[in-house]
Amino acid sequence: MKALTRWLLLCLLAFASLQLFFVARIAALVVVNPASTSFERSEALRLVRETGHLRWQQQWVPYAQISDQLKRAVIASEDDGFVDHDGVEWDAVQKAWKKNAQAEARAGVRTSPAVALALGTPTGRGRQPKIVGGSTITQQLAKNLLLSGERTLLRKGQELVLTLLLETFLDKRRILELYLNHVEWGEGVFGAEAAAQHYFHKPAARLNAAEAARLAVMLPRPKYFEKLPGSPYLLSRSATIEARMGAAILP
Repeated sequence: MKALTRWLLLCLLAFASLQLFFVARIAALVVVNPASTSFERSEALRLVRETGHLRWQQQWVPYAQISDQLKRAVIASEDDGFVDHDGVEWDAVQKAWKKNAQAEARAGVRTSPAVALALGTPTGRGRQPKIVGGSTITQQLAKNLLLSGERTLLRKGQELVLTLLLETFLDKRRILELYLNHVEWGEGVFGAEAAAQHYFHKPAARLNAAEAARLAVMLPRPKYFEKLPGSPYLLSRSATIEARMGAAILP
């Protein structure tokens, strides 16, 4: 019994230490521009293992040097309630939960909606349905900055904690600045400046509305759309996002 109690105390101490580490890292982001994120480092290692060389395009640019068109496009495409929510769009999560449950029912998958939403890839019999997420820009930043790519309920819970910490320590402008400088836009392409140079051979400050909308639409599947620049969906969805950009509110 004493051994079990000691083990539980050690686990609690390790958990508390990890949370304090995350608090310190996020508090530092008020003034420190991170050179890389957990996701970027894992992608770099993957590319080295697969290709034998490092492919990494990224350049930090301040918020003011990123086109407002791109900011509006990303908000319109990824998180239209960005300036108003506390980091989590609970209504969006609930809708995603419902859609995933319906997809599972059609596919004959036995995994519960809660597990499916957290894992992103359901298990069970039948074909796997497409899983819809409800992540905000802040949640995506939390995941990419400090977490691994594994999809578990524990990781999803940690993501929510980090999201609330980001919203507590940082204002919306800083959160968007961090997100736009580190989000993936292709194989080894990270951040707005690298994406603008890679796809349009111009700085991020000079992106126009059409270019910004195109980049924003790529975000859910950047590697896929990098290989299919003429995708009908990409072109159609870009036009839709461009039309919505005027209503997007910037922090």
